[in-house]
Formats: sequence, C-alpha cells, structure tokens
Amino acid sequence: MTGYEPPTALPPAALQRAEMRAALAAHDFGTVFRLARDEARVSYSKIAAECDMKPERVGLLARGQGSVTTYEKITRIADALRIPGWMVGLAPRPWETPGAPSRTAAAHGHGIDAAGGRVRRREFFKASAGTGLAVGLPELARPGVGSRIGSDYPERLRARTARLRRLDDVLGGGDTYRVYLGEYQSTKALLREATYSEATGRALLSVLAEQAQQAGWAAFDGGRHRDATGLYEASHQVAIDAKDAELAGNALAFLAYQRVNGDRQAGIHIASRSVDEAGPDAAAGVRALLYERLAWAHALAGNDTATEQALHAAQVALAEAGSHRQPDWAAWVDQTELQIMTGRCFTELRRPLRAVPVLETALARYDDTHARDKSLYLSWLADSYLTAGEVEQAATITGRALDLACDVASVRPRQQLAPVLQRLAQHHALPTVAEVLDKARG
Repeated sequence: MTGYEPPTALPPAALQRAEMRAALAAHDFGTVFRLARDEARVSYSKIAAECDMKPERVGLLARGQGSVTTYEKITRIADALRIPGWMVGLAPRPWETPGAPSRTAAAHGHGIDAAGGRVRRREFFKASAGTGLAVGLPELARPGVGSRIGSDYPERLRARTARLRRLDDVLGGGDTYRVYLGEYQSTKALLREATYSEATGRALLSVLAEQAQQAGWAAFDGGRHRDATGLYEASHQVAIDAKDAELAGNALAFLAYQRVNGDRQAGIHIASRSVDEAGPDAAAGVRALLYERLAWAHALAGNDTATEQALHAAQVALAEAGSHRQPDWAAWVDQTELQIMTGRCFTELRRPLRAVPVLETALARYDDTHARDKSLYLSWLADSYLTAGEVEQAATITGRALDLACDVASVRPRQQLAPVLQRLAQHHALPTVAEVLDKARG
C-alpha cells in the first residue's frame, strides 16, 4: 500500500479547509465526497472504485442520504483519499510518511492535544460515539412496526449492548450518554411496536433493564443526576417485570452508589437491599459487585467492621467466579478492581497504611487508556498520602490525576480531586504543591 498513490488522494490544501476538517471529525463522509469533487476535482466514480462502493451509494451520501458506520469502510475511505489517520480518529495509516500532514502541526493554534496513541485511541472512540459506531460492532437490523421478533433477537441485542459498553472503558458519560440513551429508547420502542412470544418479551425486557443502567451510568458520570436516577428506577421496575433478579439488584446498587454522596444511611439501606434482591443464587461476579458497593456505602459512613465484612464477602464471591460465565455487565469486577475498591474504602476510613500499598499495587497494573477511572483512583491514593503526611508525594499523584482527567467528558474526576486540592492548598509554599495547584487552575 505504501508505494501506491491512488488517483483519489486529496491534496494537503483540501484537507486543511475548515469545512473538510469538520466533516472528517464528524465522520460526515458525504460532505467529504462532495468537497473532494468540488474542490479537488475527484469524481464520484473514482471515489467509488477506490473505496469499493457503488457509484450511486457515493452520490447518495454526497446528497446527505445515509452514513458510513463501520470501521472497515472508514479505514478504506481514509486510505483511498489519503486522509491522515488522526483526522478521522484512527492510528497512523501504513502509507503515512514523515512528510504527511502531522497531528502536531495541524494542532498548532487549534487547541488540540498532540499526545500519542492513547489520546488517538480515545478520539477514535469519541468520533465513533458521535456517529453511533463502536469498533467491531456488528450491524443489527431493527425490526419494523408490527414485525415478528424471533427468540434469538434479544441475545443478539444483548451482544450489541455489551460491545457498546466498551466505550465506557475510554470515554466519559458526556460522550456516551446519548449513544446509550438512544439504544435504550430504540429497544423501548421495539417492545411497544413489534410482536413476540412471552418468553422473547421477557428477554427483551431484561435487555432494556441493562440498557437503562448503562444510560443511567453515563448520565451519572456526565453530571446528569436526575436523569441517572430516573433511568435506574426505570431499570429496577423493568428488571422486576422481566423476573431478572440480578439486574434488579444491580439497579438498586447503582441507586445506592449515587445516594451515598448525599444521604449515607439511605445509601447503606439501598445497597443492602440490592444484595438481598439479587439473592444468593446470583452469579458470583454479580454478588462480588454488589458486596463491593455495599462496602463502599459502609466506608463512607465510617463503619469499619461492616466495610471489612462486605469486602470479605466480595472476595469470597469473586473466588467462586472462577471460570464460570458471568454477565457482561459484571465481568469487569476482577481482583484488580476489588483491590482498588479496598484501597478506596480504607482511604475513606482514614487508614492510609492499609490504603496506600493496595492502591499502589493495583494502579501499577492499570493502563492509562482507562483515563477517567485511573484519574479517579489516583485521587484516593493522593488523599491517603495526605492523611499519612506525605504532602509532596500526594501532590505528585494529584498532578498525574489531573493530566489524565483533562481529556475525558466526566465530571467526577475533578469533583473527587477538589477536596484533595483544598487540603494541598494548605501547603502551597512547597514548590511541588505550588506547581500542581497552578496546573489545577490552568
């Protein structure tokens, strides 16, 4: 590929046009094709041939009809038109050379972070979220009004929901909320408009409950707390209707996690209900997740013994999980996650000698691509160092958290760092502290 120059390659001047840059960032390839024809004299027939598309399809896109939503087709267009990867959220393409327009050069004066692969990966997901795309997400035809839905459809829809959940690994709720909400609303309409058997209907309700929780989490992460509460409550009722005790329990756990920031005793009560509602027959990973949330509620209330009991119960449940299949929505709870929750709990209980070692060990294995979560977890580590009197180390950790938090659409990292920064301000005469306070203001 590197030695071939396609006849559809766009000149640098065309790529630098503001309208072209905006269209590429939005994955509006219809506008890209129109500009390629009008500004660079590249015909639709040539574009179609190089992009392996039908000429009429190119013409329809150029007239604003339809969209391109698969990773494979986006890379094909980028290669055919010689669009540098960063302009459409991709890693550098194999044909890119040192002379090609670079992300750093193009970013000058435009406020674009010129960091490396981690940021490019997150930007690809952001662009994908804006167009309803998830990497590797298979197409799923939506049945029309009055259509009969087969028994296999709910599981295919659940698989799609699981793939979309991966967006949360690298993005904040500000980027994912409308994607997740759209999926929830689409399934809700499907339940209303299509026909299906009783068993299929229950399965669809279970998927709907899962999607409501996913959208609620994104709302919570993006600062839309009222929306989050409504979605969690809706999910709880739908899960009950679906006779899905695990998802019903998890809906309560979400509500408890949100509530503990205000009424902590209410948070404990709801978290306890979540464990009871899921029941002892719930999957081991689900029980581990719910006991984690219960431990967190107790830690925020200062209940040392109850916190340790809940953490122990989570550890026992996780050990039982083994090779058994767990629901995708609970599969992220592993030993590293449990270690982090343990460290967070001991931070809140003001026991830094217990918190620091476990957080340091767990976060050493935690990749920076999970920027939002790592930033959050580092804030608890910084908090524990402050409690232990290690001010300069706390400042260093806080600086790392701020760097990670700057590129995610989530309100929570900065909210969590605010009290740490207030405590650090008491030591503003220290150069390390002054530097991180200045970074926080920037």
